[in-house]
Amino acid sequence: MTLLVFGATGQVARELQRLAPDAQYLGRDRADLSDPAACARALRDSDAGCVINAAAWTAVDAAETAEAEAFAVNADAPGAMARAAAEKGVPFVHISTDYVFDGTGDGPRAEDAPTAPLGAYGRSKLAGEAAVRAAGGTHAILRTSWVFSAHGANFVKTMLRLSQSRDRLGIVSDQIGGPTPAAAIAQAVLRIAAGLRDGAPSGLWHFSGAPDISWAGFAREIFAQAGRDVTIDEIPTADYPTPARRPLNSRLDCSAILADFGIERPDWRKALSDVLRELEV
Repeated sequence: MTLLVFGATGQVARELQRLAPDAQYLGRDRADLSDPAACARALRDSDAGCVINAAAWTAVDAAETAEAEAFAVNADAPGAMARAAAEKGVPFVHISTDYVFDGTGDGPRAEDAPTAPLGAYGRSKLAGEAAVRAAGGTHAILRTSWVFSAHGANFVKTMLRLSQSRDRLGIVSDQIGGPTPAAAIAQAVLRIAAGLRDGAPSGLWHFSGAPDISWAGFAREIFAQAGRDVTIDEIPTADYPTPARRPLNSRLDCSAILADFGIERPDWRKALSDVLRELEV
């Protein structure tokens, strides 16, 4: 299967390069998602047997004042890609987010749960999902959450950086979700892509790490594994205001992806140890 991946430097794209080094990876220099038409042309000109979109606007707070730009990258570009993939008759795999939900309740959200994004980022990602479905081709949408790896900007690397100069941190404790290793997402999308090529039906799936935990609990595990002596003060979201509202409940029901593809929720604690080892912590 000839694989075309939009994205080259993001967390998932970097992990895909380890697992599928022979795939073609299109970075911003070759396919800028702010130019959806150019992305569609790149796909049409390729010999891809399957396409994965691992690129996105992920600056949640910045999207609040740049919503049009976020929509171009997260909605218009995936829609253009998906239409081009449908024209070529090749499957299209797209990564989305828990931010399509409003974060109410305390139970895991299934794929058919009502969506109600709290901010511009979530709205742009939800619009991207709709555009991919509307293209009419074979597709898979994978919603995930709290992505981390040894690459790029993420919570693990932020905590390690802060611990170099501070021995006490206030971390939000009322937002709950499943930290998800980028390496596991890469494995999942490749398995899903193979399934689509073998005739699996199009659909939407949830995928996140286990067990669910708060940001404060996640931070404690990071410091415990890294051997950093940092005191965590649990604080409510209200005490840590940000331009974009965050969902309090990011728990995802991942039973469908297990039933349909045999993909289990990864233990993020084990993946965290791998990431710390790679970072030489």
